Amino acid sequence: MSSTPATAAPAALSVNDAARSGYYNDKVVRQFTIATVIWGIVGMAVGVLIAAQLYWPTLGEGIPWLSYGRLRPLHTNGVIFAFGVSALFATSLYVVQRTCHVRLISDRLASFVFWGWQAILVAAVITLPLGMTQGKEYAELEWPIDWAIAVVWVAYAVLFFGTIAKRRVSHIYVANWFFGAYIITIAILHIVNNIAIPSGFDKSYPVYSGAVDAMVQWWYGHNAVGFLLTTAFLGMMYYFVPKQAGRPVYSYRLSIVHFWALIAVYMWAGPHHLHYTALPDWVQSVGMVFSLILLAPSWGGAINGIMTLSGVWYKLRTDPILKFLIVALSFYMIATFEGPMMSIKTVNSLSHYTDWTVGHVHAGALGWVAMITVGSIYSLMPRVLGLKEMHSVKWIDVHFWLHTIGVVLYIVSMWIAGVMQGLMWRATNADGTLTYSFVEALNVTYPYYLVRLGGGLLILSGMVLMAVNTWKTFQAAKAPAAHPVMPPDPSSARASTQAA
Repeated sequence: MSSTPATAAPAALSVNDAARSGYYNDKVVRQFTIATVIWGIVGMAVGVLIAAQLYWPTLGEGIPWLSYGRLRPLHTNGVIFAFGVSALFATSLYVVQRTCHVRLISDRLASFVFWGWQAILVAAVITLPLGMTQGKEYAELEWPIDWAIAVVWVAYAVLFFGTIAKRRVSHIYVANWFFGAYIITIAILHIVNNIAIPSGFDKSYPVYSGAVDAMVQWWYGHNAVGFLLTTAFLGMMYYFVPKQAGRPVYSYRLSIVHFWALIAVYMWAGPHHLHYTALPDWVQSVGMVFSLILLAPSWGGAINGIMTLSGVWYKLRTDPILKFLIVALSFYMIATFEGPMMSIKTVNSLSHYTDWTVGHVHAGALGWVAMITVGSIYSLMPRVLGLKEMHSVKWIDVHFWLHTIGVVLYIVSMWIAGVMQGLMWRATNADGTLTYSFVEALNVTYPYYLVRLGGGLLILSGMVLMAVNTWKTFQAAKAPAAHPVMPPDPSSARASTQAA
């Protein structure tokens, strides 16, 4: 199905004309949208490559920058900070304008945020394969790049909160609460965890050491998951699910409770990554307890999103974008049930350091984060181009099934492999010796790595299809559309937000 222009398509204007005429700044949104698709393919392609290396260990042998140890952080940074954060920039800057009924405060600042972030990502692509790394999970980038991240992030915060400050409606829609919380928290986490003493341009040493370093790292690491990969993407959910469904959010009151409960509890859950380590036992227990408490606000928010479809469930039959958004929430529920269960010390003694953890992480990353991102981008893209829909709705449906089947293959194979690993590693004979050697456990795991690779290939092929669909959609638009800023609505702010 080809894209068709909207009935009253906005006029194509130059950037200067749009700025003078009171139009939204959608140029930066379009730029980050394209970046999201491109970096998604790059990050996931590297993931497929390292998945292949686990099945064929000699793949890339003798080439240092193709070694698993260098490509794995490139993959994680690629999918989190290149694909995921580019999508967050695109959606947050789109949503804040529509819900505040005002243009971004500065076009130059918006351009700086886009090009600055792309420069950081290119620097990561160059330095990580060269082995320039701090060796800290999700914080591998060396100090010059960390400084650049801080500068661009502050510019992003000024752009986002400055736009909220000049809003033309009194109400601040809940999606902006989630976006705002993630912006502030990630800035704090990044700065505190990356305090280091430089030793040359390409090397630094953290100011923390031993158990303190581990504690700070996983306070950062888990809250990067909590506030970037969860809270921020819930901001997407609270705008694009009601928008795509054509319904107000199921319970606005629940969304506020969800917000405050989530940000109050999430910050304390990090120590569950360090069970049975040198960390004080009481700190481990605090992490476990708060992780279990997290189940309530997480499921409350997910149910709020899913129940927004009340009365329009039939749309799932014909709208593949809604399928992406709602199935994403289903994976969110799976991951946020599994995570608290795995934080229980007795369960953790079986699951930790096994592929079960890999399955859990990717249920959240590929099931929740990637699917809510893809659905939101599919929903957003035609709107900023002045079109009714993407070039091909059928291709979106094909992408949905490729991605869903790929995720299921990936996480189920890792769940099975992980539980087998945990049981075999802890099995003992009557005399106390280990029943199985490490190699025996690896042998039984080996076939599941091939299944995981197959799942990854399906997911990557879906992203390539999305790129083609994106290219065709931009071609159909011919010229960027300019959307006039909505006038303030004296009626219910909540209702006007849904119409934005």
